[in-house]
Amino acid sequence: MVSLKFFKEEDLPGVNYALNELQLQYTSTAEFALNRMTERNTGLEFPVTIFDDKQPVGFFTLDFGEDKLDITDNQDSTLLRSLSINPKLQGKGIGKAAMILVDDFVRKNFKDCEEIVLAVNQNNISAYELYLKVGYHYDGKTRIGRSGLQYLMYKKL
Repeated sequence: MVSLKFFKEEDLPGVNYALNELQLQYTSTAEFALNRMTERNTGLEFPVTIFDDKQPVGFFTLDFGEDKLDITDNQDSTLLRSLSINPKLQGKGIGKAAMILVDDFVRKNFKDCEEIVLAVNQNNISAYELYLKVGYHYDGKTRIGRSGLQYLMYKKL
């Protein structure tokens, strides 16, 4: 069973998996995301561990800082970033289950949050299709990211 919890240091061995070159074009490792959070030190980004049967198997962050305003005008939103699933476990529905659980996780832990936003690279078709399946919307807005054109997506809570 898939579940979400705020990241703890003891989760690091389980989420410290390597991503291949293609995956690194679209997301970052947990270690990179955690280091970025430490460097920025805003206190507005929260790491989350994805568990499958109580084993850490994935990672993402919820960023309430200013970066979200590149995607939305809604101050009461969060930017979901650095989502990854251990490559050895991909294709088993863990990512989809986690994305479904994110809504309630945000509602429970961030009561003022009204919307989740994200950016997905246009070439990352499987991720784009997954986000559509779990209720994210794409209204044609784009931006240029580090690996090219990104679709800006949102989901109202």
